[in-house]
Formats: sequence, structure tokens, C-alpha cells
Amino acid sequence: MSLKIVYLMSLVVSFEVQSAVSQNTSASPAKNMAAETAVAPSLSQTSTRKASDDLETMIGSGDLLKVTVFGVNTFDEEVRVSAKGDISLPLVGDVHVAGLSTDAAQSLIQKKLIDGNFMVHPEVSVFEKEYATQGVSVLGEVQKPGVYPLLGPHHLFDVLSLAGGMTPKAGSEVTITHRDHPDQAQMVTLAGDVAKSTAANVEILPGDTVAVALAGIVYVVGDVKSPSGVVMPNGSEMTVVKAIAMAGGANPSAALNGGKIIRRTPPGPPQEIPIQLKQILSAKAADPKLQPEDIVFVPTSAAKSAAKRGLEAIVQAAVGVAIYHPAY
Repeated sequence: MSLKIVYLMSLVVSFEVQSAVSQNTSASPAKNMAAETAVAPSLSQTSTRKASDDLETMIGSGDLLKVTVFGVNTFDEEVRVSAKGDISLPLVGDVHVAGLSTDAAQSLIQKKLIDGNFMVHPEVSVFEKEYATQGVSVLGEVQKPGVYPLLGPHHLFDVLSLAGGMTPKAGSEVTITHRDHPDQAQMVTLAGDVAKSTAANVEILPGDTVAVALAGIVYVVGDVKSPSGVVMPNGSEMTVVKAIAMAGGANPSAALNGGKIIRRTPPGPPQEIPIQLKQILSAKAADPKLQPEDIVFVPTSAAKSAAKRGLEAIVQAAVGVAIYHPAY
């Protein structure tokens, strides 16, 4: 007896049992209503399900699926998705399921069973038993970049914690690339305020890639204590005074009113913006806000430098006299 005949015989028995159950159930409409009320999802559950539809994990190559048909004991299969994205099932043969959600795969298998006249109204269940791609790649400005195994959905903060947190050079922009939608990268901005940062704690799925961007840098050069690149803190603004302070402050010989901001403008040459640092420090002028890649230049005052060199010469001469002509 062929496999197809065995399936058809089991389906006939199953159909007769279901018909008898339906006749008994129709005699008590009150019980039917109570049962429907018991299994009906609440409004909040429905809203949550709809809100997470866009981030539902899709079936991928190598995943292990369990496919069953309610009431048909002989239709209980565990199948591995092939490299082409197909699974092979009894009666219907190959079914392409890669890129589909489990709900969509259920509907597709159900349709094939009905179209092939194998079943009248099958209730198909597709359960994802094993994800082939369980790792989440964490790149960029984190303490421990790498691939971290995750089973099922998690959230952004969980993944960043697994990677040891962000580095001091980390920016506020995080790019999330989902495995099933590589061309639709999701941009997340981390806020400095803890109350606002919860909105950025988005869902991360197996196979996703999380990339933390480098923070903006401004460069402070000229007559300052420590000319260097200054990292713009995450979630806060950087001004001229803050940048110079982080570079150790201006030297005594600096010309406080001769400074400038050199800002890159892609369409043309760099733009020079004069700054009156002495006026800013005395609260007589606004402290300009800086942009990433800005250069803050603090020049040297020729008069102050000459006076300083003269004073140093006098001190050195006095030291020399003290060494070679000790006092008695």
C-alpha cells in the first residue's frame, strides 16, 4: 500500500471524527461561545503582536522546523531548511520557506495541501526548533567586538552589555542590520538622558549586526597646553571653551582674541570663523558650538611671547650667576 493511500485513509478517519465533534459542539452554542472567548487573545496581546510583526524572525537556510497537522498523527515532520531555502514534506514535496515567517509558512503549506486535494481543511503548525544563525555581530566602538550567540529576540542594551559596553570614543549613532532585511538598516540614536534612552532599546534578532559609530572629534591646535583631538561626549554638545579646556587650556602666551574655527565645507574651501575667546570667557560673547571635524586654532601673541622670552632670559641669567658666583 503506497504512502499516499495510507495518508488518505488516515484523513478520512480524521475527517469523520472531526465531523462528529462538530455536530456535538453545534448542539451547545453557549459552550461554543465560551470556548471562543477563552481562546480569543486580549486586545493588548493583539496590539503587541502587530507591533512586533516587522521584527519577526524569518526562516533561514539551515534552520530546523517542526511541521505538524492537527489531528493527523502521521504528519509530524522535523525538517532542515536546505541551502536553497526549501523543505521537503510528504504529499506536497518541496516547499520554499526561506524568508517567510512561521505564520506565512503555515499558510503556504496549508494551501498546498488543499490545492493538491490531500486535505479539506488542514490545521498546519510550523515551529522553529533551531536557528542556524544564532550569533549577533557587534562591531565598532565597543569594548569586545565579536559574534555573540543569542537564541531568540533580545534588546540592544543586552547585546551591548555582552560586548562589554561602549568605548569612551563611542558616538550616539548605532546601526542595526537585520539578517532578513540587509538593505533596510535601522538607525538608532542613543540619548544621554536615561529616561529617553529606553526608547532606543530596540529588539535585536538572531543573525543581526550591531555597529556602534565613532563619536565626532574636534581638533584643538595652536598655543594650548596639549594640542590634540577631543572626543565629543555622547549625547552632549561641544563648545569652544569646553574643547580648549579639554586640551589643557590656553598658554599664557596665547592671543585670546585671535582664535578661529576652521570648518570643512564639502562643496567648497574650508570656512574660517573668528572667535573672541577673551570676550567669551568674560561672558560678553556666546560660546560657539562645534561640529565634528572642526579645528579650533589658538594663535600665539608675539608681544606676550617676546616678554616671556625676556623674562626667561633674566631668570636663566640669575640662575647662572647664582651657580657660578655663590653668595658668602
